Amino acid sequence: MSREAEKIANTLLSNPIRIQVEKECPLKNVDQDIVRFKGSNEKVNVLMNLLDKDEFSKVLIFSRTKRGTDKLSKRLYEEGFRADSIHGDKSQNKRLAVMRKFKTNQIDVLVATDVAARGLDIPDVSHVINYDEPENYKDYIHRIGRTARAGKKGCALTFVR
Repeated sequence: MSREAEKIANTLLSNPIRIQVEKECPLKNVDQDIVRFKGSNEKVNVLMNLLDKDEFSKVLIFSRTKRGTDKLSKRLYEEGFRADSIHGDKSQNKRLAVMRKFKTNQIDVLVATDVAARGLDIPDVSHVINYDEPENYKDYIHRIGRTARAGKKGCALTFVR
């Protein structure tokens, strides 16, 4: 938006919000979609129905809180999914052990806070699921960048109420 248009908008609008979109997304190989749900009970059931599908072979699920991460991971494990979790309150040794299990396919589902979004190279993640929406666009990009590595295709789903 030009400066003139921005000045006019600021005089006419009360508390305007600026939304900025990148011109080009570096994640061309990531199919992105939303998953709608009505309530928290439906949310976890929708997630489990997705995880039951064959194409969801290696899934990284992002949750907003450490407590939510542990709770979701435990629920999935109790429902028969090979799931575990990582977040900032777990020791470095525990996080490394869980990451090793995920990389070597001993678990298929990793539930994480944003501690796992940056700097980790996890091969063959088929799906990234934003179970809780990220705080901002950059966090979203870093999260979904965990799939479609090395020129492969990937899928990112974001749960929206």
